[in-house]
Amino acid sequence: MISSVMKKFTSILLRVLLIMIGIWLIMAQGCMKFRISDNDAIEKFRKKSVELRSYYKKSNITTLHYVVTGIDTLPTIIFLHGSPGSWNAFENYLWDKDLLNKFRMIAIDRPGFGYSDFGKPQNLQQQTAIIGSVLNDFKNDKPVYIVGHSYGGPLAVSLVAANVDFFSGMILLAASVDPSEEPAEKWRRLFIHSPFGLFLPGAFRPSNAEIWYLKAELSALSSQFVKIKSKVVVVHGDKDNFVPVENAYYAERLLTNTSSTRLLILKGASHFIPWEPWYDSIKTELLKL
Repeated sequence: MISSVMKKFTSILLRVLLIMIGIWLIMAQGCMKFRISDNDAIEKFRKKSVELRSYYKKSNITTLHYVVTGIDTLPTIIFLHGSPGSWNAFENYLWDKDLLNKFRMIAIDRPGFGYSDFGKPQNLQQQTAIIGSVLNDFKNDKPVYIVGHSYGGPLAVSLVAANVDFFSGMILLAASVDPSEEPAEKWRRLFIHSPFGLFLPGAFRPSNAEIWYLKAELSALSSQFVKIKSKVVVVHGDKDNFVPVENAYYAERLLTNTSSTRLLILKGASHFIPWEPWYDSIKTELLKL
């Protein structure tokens, strides 16, 4: 009698578990995408009395989405978000009136995120090539600066090194650039080359893939720092638990040919320095450009 009850209970438990797994697999495809539709974003910016322009650059194999605010004849700042994320990680900057008085601002959905072929991750070299292909569209005979947060940091380094005459300056925010500080996290591979990847929700799937390949890519990137000749500001929080502050010192050591390199360590700051309560510190650095 007890054995029969246990078998029935186990059968019910397995069914419930399978149903829960099925529900999660369905939900995982649609949740946590960390993006906002163009219509919602344009309306959000309209309420701030700022015009947001959205663009899609298509090639035979890729689509790159980016947004623009500000006057096209002003100097330009390009923002690159971390992993996972999308362009609206920098929305507070794009509608900031002080910044709009000085800059045209462009925020990009990095390949694999937002509306840039969402869910199809690209490695660092591929992202450099895809974003590099649209740089000429931003030319207006005024200085162009680039800002990269977290994973956006090494991508910014790669882009500037590959386009040394295009950029007038770069700001690295909590940038993950030191291969020795990048954790191995071998578990990530399991979610790339097996059905287990289906369990990762939304933007965490392409994020997992690009982070898995980053450690090896950072070793190759180390030789590119010497190509950078523009001015650079390296900003990092000394309490960053995701990307240790040693990354900032590493970048400073390798940036040997810049017109100027300045290191700013924010006391008590975490990995999320682009946002409050450190927003004003980052905004100040942008205005100094």
